[in-house]
Amino acid sequence: MSAPDATTGASPDGAGGGVLAFLNEVAGGRKLLEATRERVAAGAEEVAVVAPQNQPLAGQIVDRDEVRDAALSRVEVTQAVLREFGTESVGAVMDADPALALDDAIRAFTPREVLLSCLYDTRFGLTRKDLVEWAKQRFEVPITHIPVRIEDDAIRWDVTHTLVVATRTVASGDLIAHLKRKVAERPHRYTIISPPSGQITREEVCERLARTLAELYRSDIDATGQPMSPAPLAAVRNAIEHYRVDEILISTLAGERSKWLEEGLIDDVRGLTDKPVEHVESGEAAEPAAPTPAVATSPVGAGPSSEEGD
Repeated sequence: MSAPDATTGASPDGAGGGVLAFLNEVAGGRKLLEATRERVAAGAEEVAVVAPQNQPLAGQIVDRDEVRDAALSRVEVTQAVLREFGTESVGAVMDADPALALDDAIRAFTPREVLLSCLYDTRFGLTRKDLVEWAKQRFEVPITHIPVRIEDDAIRWDVTHTLVVATRTVASGDLIAHLKRKVAERPHRYTIISPPSGQITREEVCERLARTLAELYRSDIDATGQPMSPAPLAAVRNAIEHYRVDEILISTLAGERSKWLEEGLIDDVRGLTDKPVEHVESGEAAEPAAPTPAVATSPVGAGPSSEEGD
């Protein structure tokens, strides 16, 4: 084992203390899961998952309650994925400013290591400081950057980046099996967005989405995902603007139950982009798992809903 940090006494692998997973604008992916599990295996005593109440990367939402809900969803999805792999955690959402939020989180949880999950080029403040470098200089606790994308994501053109749009069907066996088949044919990386749909609550979406991500991670498939507040078409438009997207896959309920099909979502998305749009019909998603333990904020429902959704 490496020597402990001379200032903090912390082991570089987080052994013997708590680990803080800090999610800035994005939900943690497979790299964060792997890093957290390594620290727990090495003896980390506590895992805390924290997100600032700032705009999600592809959210484009301005309502304060929706911003808070988006941050809460990032925390809860990450907690649920960790729980799928046997790791319990505490969670919180904090100040909208990432620097203040990170400072508050470190003071609150006194971790031995911070796993900073964000994009490579994350900037903040009027001077557009680099968040990762600023954090390394600002805090004595070790800061480990966990890239949201795999390191060669931007230059590996053999990887197909698929935007998956699914809510009620996001945890269906049909959809998960289809995603795995696509990877068997060609390397894929999935970004999953779950817009509001039907009567399903935000908490249920978080649980279902986390189960899907965990199942993909077990097969070493790179994916991230989060519930989205805009209506389906607006959510797809936002994602196209902010993510690298090579193709779009929309999953709806099989048969005539699909509200998205009734509203013409498939044709609308095809009219929005020249990217290939695939439609997959899935069976009813599995029942939601047990509710996620509350984090340090007041959860709010997913908002207005239609009679049925996808």
